[in-house]
Parts: sequence; structure tokens; C-alpha cells
Amino acid sequence: MIRVAVVDDEALVRSGFSMILEAAGDIVVVAAVPGRQAVEAVTEHEPDLVLLDVRMPDVDGLTILRRLVESPSPPRVAMLTTFGCDEYIAQALGSGASGYLLKDTDPDELAPLVKSLATGAVVLAPQIVPTVVDGYLSHHRDLEAPTGRDPATRDHGVPAAALSEREHDVLLLLAEGLANREIAHRLYLGVGTVKDHVSSVLAKLGVDNRVKAALWAQRAGMLARDGAQ
Repeated sequence: MIRVAVVDDEALVRSGFSMILEAAGDIVVVAAVPGRQAVEAVTEHEPDLVLLDVRMPDVDGLTILRRLVESPSPPRVAMLTTFGCDEYIAQALGSGASGYLLKDTDPDELAPLVKSLATGAVVLAPQIVPTVVDGYLSHHRDLEAPTGRDPATRDHGVPAAALSEREHDVLLLLAEGLANREIAHRLYLGVGTVKDHVSSVLAKLGVDNRVKAALWAQRAGMLARDGAQ
């Protein structure tokens, strides 16, 4: 069972998320509390994952995030927001958040996203991926390759051609922010097969999470090229 805590100052959000997650059968919501009770509840119930609202009237979600990350046995934390373009995204990810989800996520997608987070994946709502990529690129212009160098080898010295055709397809969907189950559905593959492809992609690119892989694809020009076709 995946143990989850939901932290949000709106009782309707807490109850709605709890009901959707527990309907999955292998997820249990061990705490659903407002922000001021978050740290105490997490300490008491020791969830595997915390879904934490960014903006709450009586306490800052980023402050709670930092306290949870610095605890002796930190849970994974995914931030919740109402807005796709949230100015707190970079701060949250830089402070140790494992994901960033929208509150209006399709109910059918919520449990699979939580399960992906619980396995160690970094999960971003598709609407948020462009914001993360653009923010990263704007702060790393000084890392641009010298003129004439293949942009596909810019970050890690690995050409895009090193990926198989299927790994290329997986990388593009991963860069859109899709979870493994969604990628499997899109490519008509088993979830286990997708996990293997994702692991292979990360290894070949020399990165340790999905966000960095998405950034690699963006900097290599793969997303722009495919979008233009």
C-alpha cells in the first residue's frame, strides 16, 4: 500500500483527493489536513508521499516543503497548484519537490501519477513542463555549445541517434510530462516495457530523472523538430 498525506486548506479538495486515491485499492490516505497541521501529521503518520498545496492562506507551502525535506525520514513531496504557470515551480523543484501537479488533474490520471511518484519518478503536469524547460534554459545560456557543435550532444555528449526509434518515441512523450502508464497507452506497450525503455533512455543520456531527460530533449532540439512536422 502507498501511504499518502493530502495537505490543503480546502476541505473539499482534501476529501475529493482522498476519495479518488483510495478508490485505486492500493493507496491509503493516512492524513488529510490543512497546512498548519502538515508537519505534525506527517511526523505522526509517516506517509510515503505528501501532496502539498503551494498556496495556503495561513502557511507557505514552500516552507512546509523545506521542513519535510529536512526531516530525518523525508517523504516524497508533490506540490499542488491551480495554475499551470506558477511562479513557485522552480523554487519547489529546487527545494526538493518530486513533482508538480494541477488540482484539476483528470481523476482517472491521479492514482497513476501518485504511483509513479511513489516509485521514485519525477512527475510534472504536462501544462507545467514548458515552464520548467523555459526556466531552465533561461538560466543556462552560458552553457550553450560553441558554434558548429551538434546541439543533440550539447548536454551530455550523447547524440540523439544513440537512442533506438522506440526510445526516441518514449523520450518525446516523457518530455510532454506523461507518466509511464500514459506512455504505454499511447504507444500500445506494456507498462513494464515502458519502464525498461525509460531506464534505458536515462542511462544513455547520463541523467538521473525524467525532468533532466526532458530538458535534454528540449536542448537537443528534438521537441521543436517534431512539433514542426
